[in-house]
Amino acid sequence: MNEIGSSIRPLRRLPPLLSLRAFEAAAAHLSFQRAALELSVTPSAISHQVRALEDTLGQPLFRRLTRQLALTPAGQRLFADLRMGFDMLEAGVDKLRRPAASQAVTLTTNTAFAARWVLPRMEAFRRACPGVELRLHASDTLVDLARGDADIAVRSGHGNWPGLVSRELMPERYAPLCSPMLGLKRASDLPKHRLIHCDWQPQALAPAVWTRWFREAGITPPRGRAMKASGLSFSDETHATLAALAGHGVALLSLTLSAEELRSGALVQPFGPALDTGSYFLAVARGSESEPAVRAVWEWIASQAAPEPQSRG
Repeated sequence: MNEIGSSIRPLRRLPPLLSLRAFEAAAAHLSFQRAALELSVTPSAISHQVRALEDTLGQPLFRRLTRQLALTPAGQRLFADLRMGFDMLEAGVDKLRRPAASQAVTLTTNTAFAARWVLPRMEAFRRACPGVELRLHASDTLVDLARGDADIAVRSGHGNWPGLVSRELMPERYAPLCSPMLGLKRASDLPKHRLIHCDWQPQALAPAVWTRWFREAGITPPRGRAMKASGLSFSDETHATLAALAGHGVALLSLTLSAEELRSGALVQPFGPALDTGSYFLAVARGSESEPAVRAVWEWIASQAAPEPQSRG
């Protein structure tokens, strides 16, 4: 076969795109009328396209009930595949629509890491990567990197996420931290002080909570509800840190995110043990790790997380 002939491939045996779009919208809403509103056509047009698709496939995709639609097993399988395909297509087109000159990269991470680790380094990032606009998305809810909801993530966990390329940044440990104003020196004196609690996400591998700390320290904890009743509770670690800085009690805080306060003496770690909660990881959707702007952010974050070289005496 000649060079031109070798590049010819068989035609894709796909139904019309209009029929696939009509079905995907109708399956998402389980309504021809709402699908018609989404695609700016009439409900009868949606019904016609779906019927044509069913005729092409030779099997029903919907069970048409009174004032209601329900997907058949075949319809459920096709809807799942089409939704994934359209999401990937939308993400690919959206990347092409972004102005190339802006080189915008969206970094997503949890609220504590964003506030306590990323934001203090933003000026350093701008100096290191002047051609990249870093957009910070702070949320404790994981976003879908494969769908293009963000370009790069810093996550805590195990690092094994399907469809993502990940790299371990640094291990994470939590320990009792407090203001030096409290004068706390010994673990045996801890019951005399207010405990500061912080909520953890349900998916956390090894949450650093006070019940775990007392168990690993070999100390009998306060009974029942007394542990929380006499303390302070926060949904965000940043607020727990502020409470500890103000001298309101003792908090289990990240040694990574509290490194500056420990260096300055604003917070102290009076005793251990420190609890291992896993590691922080960098993650990107597979295939995007070679994009220049994403790679620049990846390398910069990795360099900031690298341990400082030990000075020689």
